[in-house]
Amino acid sequence: MSGLRDRRGPAGAGRPIYVEIDVASDMEALWRHTQQPKLHERWDLRFSEIDYLPKASSGDDQNFLYLTRIGFGLSIRGTGKSRAPNVSADGVRTSVLAFGADHPLSLIGRGGGYWRYTPLPDGGVRFVTRFDYRTRFGRAGRWLDRLLFRPLFGWATAWSFDALRLWLDRGVPPEESLLRAKLHALSIAVLSLCWAYSGLVPKLLYPAASGELDLLRALGWFPGIEAAMTSALGVCELLVAGTVAFTRSPRLLTLQAVAVCALTAAALTGTPALLYAPFNPFVLAMLMLAATFAARWTRKGLPSAKRCRRRPGSHSDKTATKGELV
Repeated sequence: MSGLRDRRGPAGAGRPIYVEIDVASDMEALWRHTQQPKLHERWDLRFSEIDYLPKASSGDDQNFLYLTRIGFGLSIRGTGKSRAPNVSADGVRTSVLAFGADHPLSLIGRGGGYWRYTPLPDGGVRFVTRFDYRTRFGRAGRWLDRLLFRPLFGWATAWSFDALRLWLDRGVPPEESLLRAKLHALSIAVLSLCWAYSGLVPKLLYPAASGELDLLRALGWFPGIEAAMTSALGVCELLVAGTVAFTRSPRLLTLQAVAVCALTAAALTGTPALLYAPFNPFVLAMLMLAATFAARWTRKGLPSAKRCRRRPGSHSDKTATKGELV
């Protein structure tokens, strides 16, 4: 992994990944949490373990090993090296690094990039990374990288940067941020699946067998067009499922909770005997309202990749450092 490349990055690579965020913390705290391996691995989704190797002398590059767990008991191991940081006259620090993996499951071959720490006039630090890499597995690897891996890798980098910001600026440990994110995602998934199932199975696929038509007839609100209204309700519930899954706004969560209560009240008003069924609208409503509460409770303070800038702006570097290792 020796040698230098220009700002275009490794040959054959795609668009470089760029992430930038402003942190209110002081330079030394940010530097420590990004340069010390055991602190770094706590907030960075991309690495499960990072271990520095001994150096022969203080001026040598710092070699390190990293491990990334990808689930199902599988993990990818790789190697890297970083140069001694460059500190400019205006206090900007730049840490240049190279990385790569020969693991048979690794899509990344060799890559390089930098971390840049720029003091802000009003306090705090602008933390920037830019990196790129070669892919393996030929054309299939390049397409997989372009369509799936690179967007996910960029998102994971940005999400991790915001988790680091929350840790430094608000004292929220990364482990708590990750747990919150998992609980929020689970709550949203439960809500979306409940809405989707309710709209698709009993209303669109089996309206007669499920008793949905009988419920509308018992209400007496839509005489003669109960079948059409059942289908319309099913489509609306599918739309709500998709909207809840992809927008996650607190106002929407409140509105869908009101809709859950209204639909449950209407069903029990038309057919009170449903309240005694083993699995009834009231039980489903309680489940969905509990998921709504969990989604709203976990939403506050979640890390978000959207808080990071993903392209260099007028105030940021528009070129990579010429010292990138690859």
